[in-house]
Amino acid sequence: MTLSDLHVGARGVIEGVVEDDSTLGEETGATIVMRLIELGFVQGEGFEIIAEARPSGDPLAVRIGGSCFALRRREASAVLVRVTP
Repeated sequence: MTLSDLHVGARGVIEGVVEDDSTLGEETGATIVMRLIELGFVQGEGFEIIAEARPSGDPLAVRIGGSCFALRRREASAVLVRVTP
C-alpha cells in the first residue's frame, strides 16, 4: 500500500520509498526519492496523516516524527507503508 492510498487519521510505519517515473511526473523519480528520504520517510519510521486539502484531497499533511510535511499525492505514491490500527 502507498501513502497516497490513505486518508486523514491513518497511521502506520514506512516500509520504503520506490522510484516510479510513470507516476511522479516531470521531476525524476530519483530526485523525489532522495528528497523523501532526506525528509525522514525512511523504513521503520512512524507516520500519521493529519490533514488533506479539500475538496481534492491533494496535498496531504503527514507527520513524521516531530515534523509535518505537505506531500502531493503523486509524491506520496512513492512511499510504501504498513498501516497500524
